[in-house]
Amino acid sequence: MHHRLLRSIHATVCIVLGLLAPLAAVQAQTGDGKLEEIRKRGKLIVGVRIESSRFGALDTNTNEVKGFDVDIAKAISRIILGPDAAVELVPVTSQNRITQLNTNRVDILAATLTISQQRMREIDYSNVYLRVGQSLLVRKDSPVQSYKDLAKRKVCTTTGSTPDQTIRKLVPDAEILNFTTDSEGFLGLRARRCEAFTTGYLLLMDMVEADPNTKMVGGKFTFEAWGLGIKKGNDSLTTAINDALIKIKNDGQYAAFYRKWIDKTLPEDLDSWYGMPPAEAAKRFAESTS
Repeated sequence: MHHRLLRSIHATVCIVLGLLAPLAAVQAQTGDGKLEEIRKRGKLIVGVRIESSRFGALDTNTNEVKGFDVDIAKAISRIILGPDAAVELVPVTSQNRITQLNTNRVDILAATLTISQQRMREIDYSNVYLRVGQSLLVRKDSPVQSYKDLAKRKVCTTTGSTPDQTIRKLVPDAEILNFTTDSEGFLGLRARRCEAFTTGYLLLMDMVEADPNTKMVGGKFTFEAWGLGIKKGNDSLTTAINDALIKIKNDGQYAAFYRKWIDKTLPEDLDSWYGMPPAEAAKRFAESTS
């Protein structure tokens, strides 16, 4: 009787383990095994924008993509994988970046990605690493002073971007002209196809520097914060990235990147938003656009 009971228990355990093994394998491939997968590979694959001289652009002299987001991604990779870790940079656009992440073509996104409640239904985010805000770029002879002046006017935006969604919400009777990239929208403004181009003010700073016949108006009329995009379910990777973001702030790397690419002076309110949880950032963004 005792032996039969032991055999029965052994058989039951084997069946349970047999059922659990495929589930564990699936989790390792698609779920919280992502961090281990990256470590075994020895390389972090990062989706980046390549059209902003400030955040990510191709240096034609070196044939390398350089920018603030690129430096952030490389610093995180060094912390997670070691000082000699490789980083593979994959160009993405506003339209395809979420798809590239969710189809495992990249491990993370460092791609001017605003944290929003809508996007949080599709992907996870790291904590905040940069605060931005939506603004307007107009020609110097424009009468437009704020988004409230855009009713019945043509506005250039980038398809798939948060600013595109926001301006439609704030100015429902504006005539929106969509472009694939920020650069194309900027060219649309310069060619007088629209009266304003709208996106994050830090991106617009690049454009003002490129064309002195343009100016920024309206200030920052939204609270927007950027986070690194991470596929849902990869909690260990998210934790590792958040820990790395804390480290690069504490050791001075973040300040160096900011002064190199954005402004010589760090924001006075840096400590109030750096490391902010994505749910809070998304809530504040929603409140600023309601």
